[in-house]
Amino acid sequence: MPDVGVDVRLFRKTITVNLALQGGGAHGAFTWGVLDRLLQEDQLKIGWISATSAGAVNAVALAAGLAEGGREAARAKLRALWEAVHQAGVPDLLRLNPFLYGLSRSSSMAQVATLWSPYEFNPLGFDPLRRVLTTLIDFDSVRKGPVELLIAATEVATGRARLFRRAGLTVESVLASACLPTLHHAVVIDGVAYWDGGFSANPDLITLAMESPVPDTLIVQINPLVRHGLPTGAREISGQVNRLTFNAPLLRDIEVIETVRETIRGPAWWGRKARLRQLAQHRFHLVEAGRYTSVLSDDSKMKADMELFTHLFGAGRVEADKWLDLHGRAVGRRETVDLKARFLAHEAPVAPADGPVTSTSARAFREPDPQPARSAE
Repeated sequence: MPDVGVDVRLFRKTITVNLALQGGGAHGAFTWGVLDRLLQEDQLKIGWISATSAGAVNAVALAAGLAEGGREAARAKLRALWEAVHQAGVPDLLRLNPFLYGLSRSSSMAQVATLWSPYEFNPLGFDPLRRVLTTLIDFDSVRKGPVELLIAATEVATGRARLFRRAGLTVESVLASACLPTLHHAVVIDGVAYWDGGFSANPDLITLAMESPVPDTLIVQINPLVRHGLPTGAREISGQVNRLTFNAPLLRDIEVIETVRETIRGPAWWGRKARLRQLAQHRFHLVEAGRYTSVLSDDSKMKADMELFTHLFGAGRVEADKWLDLHGRAVGRRETVDLKARFLAHEAPVAPADGPVTSTSARAFREPDPQPARSAE
């Protein structure tokens, strides 16, 4: 896909925006494209980043690059990350087990997970994402860097969200945020076991809006809100359950925000706590991948395929460019997405006028592919 040009006249002054990055496995390559495009705007600064799972992986790569060498270093770090994920390909534990490798070539990793728990088919807890992160990300630089991070993981015992912040961030924090329990051992930190953050915060909007000094947040939404058609096959049902499960925390946060806004508008609003006023007045913006990801198979979330990555990367750049052109000048002035109408309406959102994407690369990933990879949901 051709590169999207940069409009250097877009901003007359420096503006700052937070980022809220949803998880979505390999579909997180869309977020890579969005970030790549945003980094080309010299007068657009990144404030705080709230992120989960694949969003968390993108977030730490962005933060590490900015800390080490600025915008171009961040773009290079993100590209190196996704190329490394592609190079990791089929996890080595499968290559070393002829039976599992043969099974992986005729079915998805998700199907393997229905037969055994990760403690059975991967007793040593091998995780290729750990190797990618430890090789590419200098977590000391991230901890000392300029970008505050809120990386969400879910406590196994309670189901509550734990937000790992920049000062204490480690590779374990990111792995915890991206730990799908059907594929990977729980990540234990200070005696507490964690699973994927998507179960509890995907991503956390409340803390971000209440604590960040930056009053604007751009949400990068990966998972489509609606997928029509009744799922009847085992894979389709599982995919729909996962989509509903991992969208639920985002919808919950937006319900809270809208409830607070209605409360603040009521009588004696001036008596409300300052933090609630800050939450109610926070301005949200949105770049969404739904028109691209809704036509992809659920199994494509676990494919380390560079063609898929490239397709979604290009889509992310295109959508970010559209947002910058249409709404970039509104940052710092007004909200550009109607959260209530977009996320809480009972009717399904209408697709853009140009319709869903049906490019060759999108069609190629509608059906399952035998090459599994680690999924950061």
